[in-house]
Amino acid sequence: MREKIVHYFSKITPLSEEEESAIKSSAMIKNYAKGAVLVHEGQFSKETFFVLKGLIRQYNLAEGEEKTTAFFTEEQWVIALNNLEGDKPSAYYWVCEEDSVLMLGNDDSAQKIFNQFPRLESIARKIVENTFAEYQQTITTYMTDTPERRYLRLLESRPDLIQRIPQYQLASYIGVKPESLSRIRKRLMKKP
Repeated sequence: MREKIVHYFSKITPLSEEEESAIKSSAMIKNYAKGAVLVHEGQFSKETFFVLKGLIRQYNLAEGEEKTTAFFTEEQWVIALNNLEGDKPSAYYWVCEEDSVLMLGNDDSAQKIFNQFPRLESIARKIVENTFAEYQQTITTYMTDTPERRYLRLLESRPDLIQRIPQYQLASYIGVKPESLSRIRKRLMKKP
């Protein structure tokens, strides 16, 4: 699993042997069972997660109903962008929807490695910028697209999710009830 982490960082920029070694030795990897709650809404947490294997769902409760706002799969970061300092309570639940293998991180451990290898800080900044851009695109989609278009975008961009998550979570993610998602699917199947 440590090789997967190095491979991910190497896709962003080539790493020196020392940087590779530092990433491998500092990586804290943990296994989580399906159903494990990583963070509860209202909990204070400074941790970020990198998904090596598995599926994490982000949701919050609105009037007692779960509203799914994100799914994180292999080679994605689970980061609370509104709380990088970890000084605010989480606005979300992060739950493992599959057995998962995650790399854990926090600002304290990151600062130690950045002090030793300053170039890794610019790589980390690029990762946060990319994660923020993905979130921003998702928000824009919710504000401008119809539920049917959001579903089609999901089919195009992340077809694996359709097979990995239950229909009620998929419906919540695109902003409709499960019955409406069924109607969308039926309508799309009738189109040539």
